[in-house]
This record gives sequence, structure tokens and C-alpha cells, in this order.
Amino acid sequence: MHARYRPAALWRLTRKELHRSWLNYGVLWVGAILVGLAAVQFANWANEALAIFLGWIDGRVWLALLITPALTGGAVWMTRKWFNGSEGSGIPQVIAVLHAPPDDGRIGRLFGLRILIGKIGLGLMGMLGGLTLGREGPTVHVGASIMYEMRRFYPRVTPRMQRLLLLAGSAAGLSGAFNTPLAGILFAIEELTRSFETRTNGVLITSIVFSGLVSLALAGNYLYFGQISAPHIFPLAFVIPVVISAVLCGLAGAAFNLALLKPARWIPARLLVWREHSPLVWGAGLGLLVAVIGIATAGQTWGSGYEQARHLLMNQGEQVSWYYPLAKWLAMVLSYITGLPGGLFSPSLSIGAGFGQWVSQWFGQYPQSALVAICMVGYLAAVTQSPLTSFVIVMEMINGGGLVIPLMATALISSRVANFFTPPLYEALAEQKYFAPLGREPQPGAQAAQAAVAASADEKAR
Repeated sequence: MHARYRPAALWRLTRKELHRSWLNYGVLWVGAILVGLAAVQFANWANEALAIFLGWIDGRVWLALLITPALTGGAVWMTRKWFNGSEGSGIPQVIAVLHAPPDDGRIGRLFGLRILIGKIGLGLMGMLGGLTLGREGPTVHVGASIMYEMRRFYPRVTPRMQRLLLLAGSAAGLSGAFNTPLAGILFAIEELTRSFETRTNGVLITSIVFSGLVSLALAGNYLYFGQISAPHIFPLAFVIPVVISAVLCGLAGAAFNLALLKPARWIPARLLVWREHSPLVWGAGLGLLVAVIGIATAGQTWGSGYEQARHLLMNQGEQVSWYYPLAKWLAMVLSYITGLPGGLFSPSLSIGAGFGQWVSQWFGQYPQSALVAICMVGYLAAVTQSPLTSFVIVMEMINGGGLVIPLMATALISSRVANFFTPPLYEALAEQKYFAPLGREPQPGAQAAQAAVAASADEKAR
């Protein structure tokens, strides 16, 4: 009798082990694969959206004055009405939730299927309008939302497990977006958590590996910007352009952060009232300004700026105008404050590349590609104030092993320069827009903006 029941007992044991393996490994692997698929497809859609926009206005650039405001205003209105929580790059949302109290119930409003749809759909709508928005930051939010949905496969979900899934999805999203696995790990440690737990190490690396494998299978083993040509040995005098680049990009990055964090200092109170109560008008007005800038610069500021940065980095094709980084900086500020889903990584790298062209003209004895790469790292590090992530992400995108020391030095200096004037952008946005994740009071810029809106509303009521 006992022998007859042995196969059944063995099957029950095997099924139990399979179920346990599925919960321990399978759910995570499937989620990471989905993140990789989403990253690759989102990249393809983003490229197609910009190409469609450029095709629309080809030979009739005046159409941008209609298309960009219409799409921007409609997308801002839909973001406020149906997809609240999907705005911006998505990284502040991740930071806010990872540092929130364990029993905080706002996680469901910042992640999930609704956010996933809004992030991709409305982000593409903004890119279809030619706004200066990147898709890499939103891919982080998309990855976190996908992994958050994977919690449904677990019979019991603890707050720690939710945070672990969000962290793994965010790191896998960044890695899949740029094809930079090391940067994905550093991004999770330096930017999102500001700490390191050995228990999360395996989950992070596993998610990044599977997401990266999907990206490799679909897009190939590519460098985001391509292989640069720069000497491995520089003279001691190269310190001078490195320091100048770091200070220049640090100041420009600090100015960008201040523009986003303290809008009440430069936007009239009446316009801030439109932002709160008339999202359609607010979005359309900003879209019109972006369109004007795009037309005035002969189309140089449309989109994320990837092509301009690549041409400068590879020193091929036409060089951008001397005012390109300033115009791109302004278009980026206007695009981001619309409140649409959109990221900062690619536009920041493009702005840094524009400053790199400045420095290469001042120091023509050095390769332009090296100086452009240095300024790309400097501006990104100034905005995010995550120097390790910034220099590793650019180094992996250009295979710039010979520039390790200059890239590291630039990232450290520029982030410190920016820190004199402004806190880390993503962390400060998390405190302003959602809640204070690190136990501090909200930034005074948000309180000033709210006070300006309230004062203008009272004046209008009287």
C-alpha cells in the first residue's frame, strides 16, 4: 500500500518545490524579462514618435505652432484627470516610496497598471509634440510598475517585498534603457536608496541580468552613443579643461535644478494659478513656447537631443550652434514643468554635449569627443548629484575606459559645485510633490509656490 502512494507523495513534493522555486525565482525572472521588453519597445516607440513629428513639420514648420501646443495641452489635461502620479520622470516617485513609512498607503497611487499606461501613452504623446523629454527616466518608473504588478503572484506580500520589487524594477529599467548594467546597480544604490543591503544584492543583479539579456537579444550588443576615439594618456595640462568643464556644468545644472524646484521665483503668480486650475491652458501655453524655440533654432531643440549629442561626441556631421546648450536648457525646463511624463537623462546629456562643444573650441588642442564626454558627465552629475552613477553611465555608453579618471573628477567636482546651490533634484522633487521621504520638511520652494497660488486665487475671488 505504501508503495502505491509513493508516486503521489513524490508528485506533491515536486509540485511544492516547483511552487516555491516559482515564488523565489520565477516571478522575479518573468518580471525582469517584461521590464526588458518594455524598455526596448518604449525606445522604439519614442524614436518613431519624434520621426513622425519631424515628418509632419517637414517643409511646413509653422505646423509646430499648432501641433505642439495641442498635443501638450491635451496630454497635460489627461495626466491630471486620469493618470495623476505618472508625471515627470518617475524617479522621484520611486525615491518617495522607498523612504516612506512601511504602512504608507500611497504606493498604489504611484505604481501599477494605470501608471504604466499613462507613463508610456502620455509620454509618447509629449514626444509626438516635439517636447524636450527623455524616455530613460520614465523607463525606470515603467520597470518599477511592472515589478509592482508582479506582487499579485505572491500569496502574501510584505512592505519589504514591495520595496524590493520596486527597487529591482527601477534598476532593471535604467539598465535596459541605456544597456548599462553597472550603472543600473549604482543607480539603485546611490540615487534610489542612498545605501546598500546585501540581502537585496542578488535580487538587483538578477533583475538587471534578465532585463539586459532581453535588451541584448532584441537590440543587440550596442553602445548607446557609440565608440569614441580618444587617447588613453593626457598631459597634466588637461586638468585645466576638466576643471573648467566641471565648474561650467555644475553651475548650469544648479540653475536647472533651481528653475524646477523654485518656480515661484521666476513664474508670475497668475500663471501658477493656471497651472493649478487650467491644465489645458497651462500645457498649451508651454507647448507654444517650446514650438517657438524649436522654430527659432531651426529645429535643433526638438526631441530629447540624442542625435545632436551623438554627432558632437563622434565629431561627425554638422556641429550645433553656439547657443544650442542654452536653448536646449530652456526647452527642457519648459517641457518638464508641463507636468507630462518625461525624463531628464537624454536631454541632460545633450545639454552637456553642447557645453562640451564650447570647451573644445576653447581648448582645440584636445580631442572634441573627450571634452564632450566630460561635459556630458558633468552636467548629468550636477543635475542628479549622483557622481558615481553619472560617470559610469556615460563610460558604459561610449566605452570610455581611457577617460575614467577625467570623467570621475568631473562628476565629483560638478556635483559638489551644484550642491552649493541646490539639493539633489530627484530627492527634492520627491519631497515637494509627494511627501518627505527622509523625514525632512517639504522644500520651501513648494511652499512658496503654493502660497503664490493661494494669494492669487484670493485676489481673484475678491
